[in-house]
Amino acid sequence: MVPRIPVSVDLVVLTVRHQALSALVWRRDKPPYEGRWALSGGFIQLDEDLPAAAARVLAERAGLPGALVHLEQLQTYGYPDRDPRQRVLSVAYLGLAPHLPTSTEAHMSWQPVSALLREMAFDHRRIMVDGIERARAKLEYTPLGAAFCPPEFTVAELRRVYEIVWGRTLDPRNFHRKVTKAEGFLVPTGGTTTRDGGRPAKLYRRGPAVALHPPMLRSLKE
Repeated sequence: MVPRIPVSVDLVVLTVRHQALSALVWRRDKPPYEGRWALSGGFIQLDEDLPAAAARVLAERAGLPGALVHLEQLQTYGYPDRDPRQRVLSVAYLGLAPHLPTSTEAHMSWQPVSALLREMAFDHRRIMVDGIERARAKLEYTPLGAAFCPPEFTVAELRRVYEIVWGRTLDPRNFHRKVTKAEGFLVPTGGTTTRDGGRPAKLYRRGPAVALHPPMLRSLKE
């Protein structure tokens, strides 16, 4: 007899809030792992594929209906003891977005990832760590750093995203040179803003590039 194993979708949704990399989580109110933070998730329905399940969980369980979130499959987790109640296979998705609103679900909240990584329910700490590292790597080779920004943004605002996600300080001049020379990364809008303070700064939007040439490597000295 072929065993039937439930399949769930778990979401690592990351954004920048209050100058900190934050994730959308909820605190469990019953065993197992009562009192620990957990990712939003849900079981896949028989009539839906994985991307549709992830979108449904984002809207219904995470409480972000209609939110413009970049969702991509992160990894599959299937070791036998990940859930003490039963064998469950989890397909994790990573979501990246600019400053998102409060969830419509009262039990969900945005928490700094630095606090979450101390202890989480099930194997959600491992999934969270994998999601954070994927996000950091994405900023090296793709223009997804702009996914944390509003539709129009300054180079300084984009630099702050990189600094927060990577957890390091970047040289403003070198960063400006790299992102503006990366082919197809940024497109000037023709507008300016003073919201950064000081002189008016140029506004940009995300360009058509799907990969950065040259990449923004964390290992390189600024």
